[in-house]
Amino acid sequence: MASKKWRIAGINFDFRHMDHLLAYAHQARNAEIVGISHHDPKEMQHVITHCAIPPERVFTDWRACLEQTKPDVVILCPASGAHAEWVEKVAPFGVHVLIEKPFAGNLAQADRMIAAMKKARRRLAINWPLAWYPCHVTAHRLLSQGVIGELQEIHFYDGNRSPIQDRSQPGLPSPTTAQKKASWFYDSNGGGSLVDYLGYGVTLGTWFFNGRKPTEISTLTATGKGLPVDEQSMTIARYGDWLSTFHTRWGTFTDPWENQPQPKCGFVLKGSEGTIANYDYEPTIRLQTRKHPEGKVVAVDKLKKPHLNPVHYFLHCLETGAPIEGPISVETSRIGQQIVDTAARSAKLRKPLKLIS
Repeated sequence: MASKKWRIAGINFDFRHMDHLLAYAHQARNAEIVGISHHDPKEMQHVITHCAIPPERVFTDWRACLEQTKPDVVILCPASGAHAEWVEKVAPFGVHVLIEKPFAGNLAQADRMIAAMKKARRRLAINWPLAWYPCHVTAHRLLSQGVIGELQEIHFYDGNRSPIQDRSQPGLPSPTTAQKKASWFYDSNGGGSLVDYLGYGVTLGTWFFNGRKPTEISTLTATGKGLPVDEQSMTIARYGDWLSTFHTRWGTFTDPWENQPQPKCGFVLKGSEGTIANYDYEPTIRLQTRKHPEGKVVAVDKLKKPHLNPVHYFLHCLETGAPIEGPISVETSRIGQQIVDTAARSAKLRKPLKLIS
């Protein structure tokens, strides 16, 4: 099994994280990109160039792509509200599926995905890019080692300037309302900052809490004028005696991968014996303990095989039969989806709710 060359196809480029995922596949010694497909050829040009995809492996018909290339694994990056539809389309071809976050537009759609993959007897994984940031991996290791005692609170803030901001020209103004309403990111089926970013916070939060679920959720959202979805959300989740907070924002002052906005994007974890501040993209974390109440700066861990990136890890699990663990797992991601669904309903009803099952 270790010598197997996994045949990978990339289907649907709606979410441009596909470029990164196929780059990982291109770099993997045990993988080969046998086909890519999107209805608009222009959206595939970057991958074609950087992954050296020959013309005979490029398709605008996803079904033809799967029938002719016969992949073992399909990487999917459709619009959030179409995740279930696309998993149900490709699962009958007998492929394993790695799909880009979020899990789905809602819990019912997530359960459709689980059912489709179970029927196909293949494995499903959900990629959350934050799960591979060394700062968050380091924080999880320290939590697992009991360095800050029992985790009591998580405080999360994350977002970007706009999911449709033209970043090729930094001086351009923010997108107009008309531009936003024309994008699937702002569609009421799977769009909005809550669906886009709360899933990150609560799915990694579930990982940090070692699978523990909150008992109660209370959420408020704010929406730009004339838009059908939120551009800001604030969620309070009760874990036992303590409260955790999760903030999402489209419209941060800067993009965190270029210049960290204020508040910083990332996590602050409060335990019974200390705290950890682990912010996105940063090469260090800040740790407080009883021994060092003043706090100290700690270099982040260097990622090691097989936990280098989602594609390498997924292929490792397929090769070895190892369980898929962490945020990428169906089990952890489904808890995250439960929290997201409960938060969305809480915001709509404007009242606290018990966790939706």
